Amino acid sequence: PKLSPTMNAGGIAAWKKAPGDAIAAGDVVAEIETDKATVDLEAQDDGFLAKILVPEGAQDIPCGTPIAYIVEDEEALKQDFDA
Repeated sequence: PKLSPTMNAGGIAAWKKAPGDAIAAGDVVAEIETDKATVDLEAQDDGFLAKILVPEGAQDIPCGTPIAYIVEDEEALKQDFDA
């Protein structure tokens, strides 16, 4: 997501959750590097982190690019996200 008005791309400074982890709304999922600062990316809803698509340390990721899959229920973690 775009975290500042001038942001066109960003980077993943750190993932704070791992695949399979439960996530509650408001949890910090990752630290995102913007053009001006490093900010926390908070979950908007409850769920589970199913798969990380962009690795920690990646730079110049265009805004709007999916960085992870989050699913609503634990059963959905069994899906094949590579298919």
